[in-house]
This record gives sequence, C-alpha cells and structure tokens, in this order.
Amino acid sequence: MTGSVLSVTEPPEDVVAEVAALDRVLDGIVPAKELDRNLLVATWNLRAFGGLTKSWRAGEKDSPKRDLRDVRLIAAIVARFDVVAVQEVKGDLRALRHLLKALGPDWAFTLTDVAGGDEGNDERLAFLFDTRRVKPSGLACELVVQIAEDTSLSATTIRRQFARTPYAVSFVTGGRTVILVTLHVNYGDRGARLAELTEIARWLAAWAEREDEWRHNVIALGDFNIDRRDDAQYGAFTATGLTPAPALIDAPRTIYDRPTTGHYYDQVAWFDDPAKGPVLSLVPTLGGYVDFPLHVHPGMAKSRLAAKISDHYPLWMEFRLRGAT
Repeated sequence: MTGSVLSVTEPPEDVVAEVAALDRVLDGIVPAKELDRNLLVATWNLRAFGGLTKSWRAGEKDSPKRDLRDVRLIAAIVARFDVVAVQEVKGDLRALRHLLKALGPDWAFTLTDVAGGDEGNDERLAFLFDTRRVKPSGLACELVVQIAEDTSLSATTIRRQFARTPYAVSFVTGGRTVILVTLHVNYGDRGARLAELTEIARWLAAWAEREDEWRHNVIALGDFNIDRRDDAQYGAFTATGLTPAPALIDAPRTIYDRPTTGHYYDQVAWFDDPAKGPVLSLVPTLGGYVDFPLHVHPGMAKSRLAAKISDHYPLWMEFRLRGAT
C-alpha cells in the first residue's frame, strides 16, 4: 500500500511550544539534511502504533493513552530523517494517518498489510519518507525464503517465524539506489529466533551480492530482537558479513535499558567485508539515538511514556553519498 498525505490544522499554542522546544534539542543531535550530499536513515519500533485518542491531551481514563500531542512530538523526531523504518504499525491506521498529516504534504509512506495469526500480532512494517530527498525506485517486496535441503528453517518454523515478513523497498537519492530491508523478528523461542536470523542473514547476503552488480546498496534495519552482543543470535546475524553500525554499538535500545544490562534489539547494518561479499558504496559517518524521555513528557513514568510514545529509542545513521565532499 502506498499513499501521500494532506496538510492539517494548527495545534494549540502549548503543543506548538513543546514541538519548538523539541526541535531546538534535535538541532544539536541530528545532522542537517544536505541536498545530494547525505542520507539520513532511522529505525523506530513505535510500540503498538495503531489507535489514538483524538484529543490534544488524553485524560487519565482515556484509552489509548497516545493522543494528538504525542503524534506531533513523534512527527518532530521523524521529520529529521529522510527515511524511517517503523515497526509495530497496527491494523488500525489512525495514529499513522495523523502522523503523516503532521509531517505534511512532502512526506509519503509505503507499508505491508497486517500480519495474521497470534504471532503476527496484527502488525505492519512501514517506511515513511521525505519525497524532497528520496524517491521510490520501483522495488517493494516481502521476504520469501525458498525451503531447500541446506536451509536452517523447516516448513513449520518458516510458518511460525515469518509471520511478520521482512519488507524491502528501494529508494533513489543523489543518483544512488538504496534498498532498505526492515523486519521485526519474533522474540519467541531462542532456537527459532536463531534459525530465523540465520536465514535472514543468508538471504540478505545473496541479495546484496546480486544487487552489487548494479551498484545498489542493501541496508538492513529494524527490531532484530538480539539480546546481547556476541550471543548466538548476534553471531547468526553477522555470520555472512552483515556489519552492525559501529556508531550504534553502545546506544541503548529501550527506555528500560541500563548501562550494565543493555540490549541489541534494534539494528542498522550493512555489508562491509570485501572477503565475504559486496561493500557499501555509501559512506557511513555519524549515528546515534534520540533520548526522547529527557525532552518529551520529562519525568513521566516509563510505563506511561511507553504507551504514549514508545518503549524503544529511534536509532539513526547518516551516510555521505560517495563523491560528495
């Protein structure tokens, strides 16, 4: 499904002031967009991004807790990037529609249909993108793994683990084609998760090898549900040459993470080992995360903040278009 967005009416003055304050903070966190010189890519698991209370301030008894004010604040963060992969978009598209309206007419989207079954969790995968900066170049597909003798997945495992099928879309910017693949790996059983990550890494490596002939770049991003760095899941993810963004290694993934108990759920990764396959033609420069709890509803209980904004931080990477100085 693809579409474009319409303008919206102005929010109340207090919301305008909150967004302006957040914008000033973001000025010091995220690099500026530079025409034909850089590409800003982000991934954000927006917890249960579906329903919305159509009020600028949801009351204590309102459900869902996410309101129009929250969507404006989310939009201020999303707008800083060129393409944002969003996980946990639900079957109910009300929050997404209001987010696209808040972003304005220069933004568009592409997303999957809802995933069925209990493990699919009524989720979609989506890309939001600034049409002034990137254009879809034609490819949009979901991952289908051929069941063969050497696959690490059985037919039963595939039905279970690919309930939320990875989603790939190609974009062109500054004369370069970039294929972004987003996924939300089922947390589930560790063994099944390991099999899924193994097969996804193999599939991405084979695809990147083919696309390299056309000088296309393949970047994987999303919620991979990797518990720890260098555990079995992390090893499967990197075995075929996928390189997690070095700039994001120490970034926290969720608002509940502590320095001693960090996770590696969310990732941005690409192929960067000539001995194993193609090398990214874009030049990764900066990366980080937006520590929104410091600036959005500061002091709010984390459980409530997770329901209104998310329990995951947005992760981002800047890529310099090769040849740009």
